[in-house]
Amino acid sequence: MSLFSKAKYVLIIVFICLSFSMYSQVKGVKVTRQDNLEKTRVLFIVDCSYNMYEKWQSDTKIKITQAIVSNIVDTLANEEGIEVALRVFGNEKEYNNQDCEDTHLLVPFYRLNSDAIKAKLKALVPKGTSSVAKSLEKAKEDFPKDRHCRNIVVMIVDNIDKCDGNIVNVSKQLQQEGAFIKPFVIGISKGMRNNYEDCGFYYEATNEIEFSKVMNDIIKQVLHNTTIQINLLDSYMETTETNIPMTFYDTKSKKLKYTMIHTFNKKGLSDTLSIDPLVKYDIIAHTIPPVKVENISINPGRHTIVPIKTPQGSMIIKYTPTKTSTLKNYSVIVRKAGDNQTINIQDLNKKEKYLVGKYDLEVLTLPRLNIENVEIGQSSTTTIEIPESGNLRLDKGSINTTGSIFVRDKEETKWVMNLDDDVSKENIDLMPGEYMVVVKDKSSTKTTDTIIKEFKIESNQITNVSLTVKK
Repeated sequence: MSLFSKAKYVLIIVFICLSFSMYSQVKGVKVTRQDNLEKTRVLFIVDCSYNMYEKWQSDTKIKITQAIVSNIVDTLANEEGIEVALRVFGNEKEYNNQDCEDTHLLVPFYRLNSDAIKAKLKALVPKGTSSVAKSLEKAKEDFPKDRHCRNIVVMIVDNIDKCDGNIVNVSKQLQQEGAFIKPFVIGISKGMRNNYEDCGFYYEATNEIEFSKVMNDIIKQVLHNTTIQINLLDSYMETTETNIPMTFYDTKSKKLKYTMIHTFNKKGLSDTLSIDPLVKYDIIAHTIPPVKVENISINPGRHTIVPIKTPQGSMIIKYTPTKTSTLKNYSVIVRKAGDNQTINIQDLNKKEKYLVGKYDLEVLTLPRLNIENVEIGQSSTTTIEIPESGNLRLDKGSINTTGSIFVRDKEETKWVMNLDDDVSKENIDLMPGEYMVVVKDKSSTKTTDTIIKEFKIESNQITNVSLTVKK
């Protein structure tokens, strides 16, 4: 093929592609792409108070901090899905003129900003006071609003808060709001553990080698997920339950982190999951009723096994509609035995799994059937059979009547339903039993004009009831 022919061929292909694109736009076809990769944003908060002039080993603390943080920023610049920003405190106002608002976002989050961060770090001159809590509080505003993002704070501090701020309360509040994950705090002076330990992951670095090691360890945790295995246990504490939906929530913020269905791998073991190790989790196994475990901690770099007791059996509620039936199905309300809270609405003739235990059923027939203390056993199927209904064909003789149907049992007469005032004939499915119908013409002014008629309903049978209502 000649060079000209090849060029012509390429142009034809491009034209076809463009034509298809234009056609799609004309027809209103919209193509969208959703990227589900979670982004990670790391905010460094660096102490630039007057204390940072202190000589450490090879240099002053500020110089060592500048070098170590710059190296880490270079490392993160090559990582996909990572953005970095820089906030400092104590960098503008002199120590003698204590200013607790002396905290600033020097470089916000954006791609390819590593050179800007390193330049700002290099230019830092320690001057002011330690407004640690205020800096963490301001950090909330530094993160762009994005619910598909991990927000991480790494704080480097050389002193306790000199502005009477309560960093523990600030940290807990912002974690509950979901502003960021539990922050990392690196203390580069001794004796601060009691002040910072409860506000985040606290590390004490007594020399620059430890400082560098701690920083690298934190970045490893930030970059790498760890593994977890959920074992769903039966009544015998064996891992036999599976195919159960599970949701993982951040314990602090209560935000949904992961949703998945439990699976066995090829070896017959619970599949291994890769999740963020920086979060404590509340895990819900969506059995009926659901099972929840709380405050699950994941050890970074280690495999964690979480057992959850989810012993299950099955229940099926059988009902065969009869030839006389006008309704094809009934719903069944399922509650834990002795509890008024509805845990499921089950369809008839459908097998459903439940946790091992006892349940109360309310079948929405007419009248309603209440079946108590139905027991569900491990890996077994409990079958409930609903009696076949019968059919009442009621002729009230005229419209504009009011009335009700009652069922009569050994103990009492119970209301079942009100009749339709605007029709003279009704076709009603009822469970087998002894009944009475009570009606009266609406225009009648005498209570004694009430008509009462008793009748019996049998399974798969039609019962005709005709009334002559007095006007």
